Amino acid sequence: MAEHYFSPEPGAEHALRDIELDFEGERFYFQTDAGVFSREGLDEGSALLLRAVMDRVSGEVLDLGCGWGPVGTILARLCPACRVTMIDINARACQLAMENARRNRVSARVLCQDGLAGTMGAFDWILLNPPIRAGKETVYRLFRESAGRLAEGGTLAIVIRKQQGAPSAQRYLETLFGEVSLHCRKKGYHVYFCAGGKSDAI
Repeated sequence: MAEHYFSPEPGAEHALRDIELDFEGERFYFQTDAGVFSREGLDEGSALLLRAVMDRVSGEVLDLGCGWGPVGTILARLCPACRVTMIDINARACQLAMENARRNRVSARVLCQDGLAGTMGAFDWILLNPPIRAGKETVYRLFRESAGRLAEGGTLAIVIRKQQGAPSAQRYLETLFGEVSLHCRKKGYHVYFCAGGKSDAI
């Protein structure tokens, strides 16, 4: 498989870049690098996902596939009552996520691993902009793992583009969850809220 941002140890030559980002009236400071997802800045899908959950998210929150950490860092600042965990398989992304949490003076746990295997506890919210380039098998595995790690009453929030398989992803999610709703859509991106995990399907 060709290397991409889902690679555990990206081999791309480092190209560090500093980014200033305004979100909901707050200024954030980030560092990105080559070999991570959306190194130029916050992508449209993640921004839509953030705005979709901002007024709802609470409790234990997981940013699954956090990249350089914009979603988890912004949530930790704007929703200080949340306890944020960020996970990514990409070691370079995880180092950036830790550095970006420090730069923005927020508290967040960062775990460098492939998905949820080996983590403890349950989450009230799991946020996922799935790694489409890693392939459907990987993406659907992350759906299953998320369904099995939600707290009672918890929600998995996913953003996915229509042209990258949103309709088929929705059909698969409906085999895992009792409730899958299209919360919003914009510029081809769909945000789904998934709740009521089916124990016999996980």
